[in-house]
Amino acid sequence: MDTFRLVSLLAATLATGLMAGAFAIYAHTIMPGLRKTDDRTFVGAFQAMDRAIMNPWFLGGGFFGALVFTLGATIAHVGHDGLPPTAGALVLYLITFVITMAVNVPLNDALKRAGDPDRIANLTAVRAAFNETRWARFNLLRTALCLLSFALLAWALAIHGRAS
Repeated sequence: MDTFRLVSLLAATLATGLMAGAFAIYAHTIMPGLRKTDDRTFVGAFQAMDRAIMNPWFLGGGFFGALVFTLGATIAHVGHDGLPPTAGALVLYLITFVITMAVNVPLNDALKRAGDPDRIANLTAVRAAFNETRWARFNLLRTALCLLSFALLAWALAIHGRAS
């Protein structure tokens, strides 16, 4: 059981760290860069990135993986010292997951449904409907929550190491 506890905790930490990095790169680089582009470039680039990110590495190894692995690590730590930080990490990542599914994904999907930027009559209206500011604010929130979740999992690893 000790091996499962360690492996699940390592997998949760790695997957959550990957997600924190993915959310952060959007917060500090991608969205500020796109903010400075014209409407056609913004819509086309965001659509292309959103299509590209829907892959097994991101979805399985990161987005869903962080949730599943952290849940597994939390269950494995019931009755052990690592439970409080692991359970805290699960709650924070679960909130991150809900924000993503309730806010960011619907905005992404609406932008993709707008169609090919070369065929959109009013790109300014499509970009405005996307609500860049709302997307970026919620992305910043999920970045912070995911980073905190990652930190708690790292703390749980330290506890595990001291206990071994």
